[in-house]
Amino acid sequence: PAAVSPPRVAMGRRPARCYRVIKNKPYPKSRFVRSVPDPKIRIYDCGAKRAGVDQFPCCVHLVSWEKENVCSEALEAARVACNKYMVKYCGKDAFHIRVRVHPYHVLRINKMLSCAGADRLQTGMRGAFGKAQGTCARVAIGQVLVSVRTKDSNEAAAHEALRRAKFKFAGRQKIVTSRNWGFTKYLRKDYLKWKAEGRMLSQGVFAQLRTAHGPLANRTPDICFAEAAVQAE
Repeated sequence: PAAVSPPRVAMGRRPARCYRVIKNKPYPKSRFVRSVPDPKIRIYDCGAKRAGVDQFPCCVHLVSWEKENVCSEALEAARVACNKYMVKYCGKDAFHIRVRVHPYHVLRINKMLSCAGADRLQTGMRGAFGKAQGTCARVAIGQVLVSVRTKDSNEAAAHEALRRAKFKFAGRQKIVTSRNWGFTKYLRKDYLKWKAEGRMLSQGVFAQLRTAHGPLANRTPDICFAEAAVQAE
């Protein structure tokens, strides 16, 4: 009679502790690394992502406090947890969540058989490079994982939403309130001052500062912001 091959046992997903340490070079998807499964997180912005820069002045960050790998499953779980809390306690149009890291690093697994007679079929550690199993993001200390911009009245809710998202990640994270206006790179006091002077140009979620640089032919008197000359004593 024909030999019957032993049944293959489907393996569950390995725990994140197997892939948490950053110890090799980046291994991104490329023409050399094919058949990589899609990351679990497909949406990186939630809430009122089209809201203007002036609508949400408050910004709260979830900052990583360890150098580690964060898998795409953890990023998706954190996004869902944060979004669910903000929708419940603030309303679906009162915030904007953005996941700031992307899972480009490919994780591999050397599958082993765990059935009867498997020792005659597999080769142990010979050719143990492994096949692509999933993706993760390589995160540094002080790198922002998730950001939430909202109104000042919802700052406490944003802190609680990110605290719940924190449980989805390994390692340590900190929740901080940004001194900048929303997702921009300008301090709140500077933003308000330049906004009153007409120097802030709204660019959707961000804002651009009009300066005195550039060709004069493209400028009109209302946008020629030259610094006042300092008189020498």
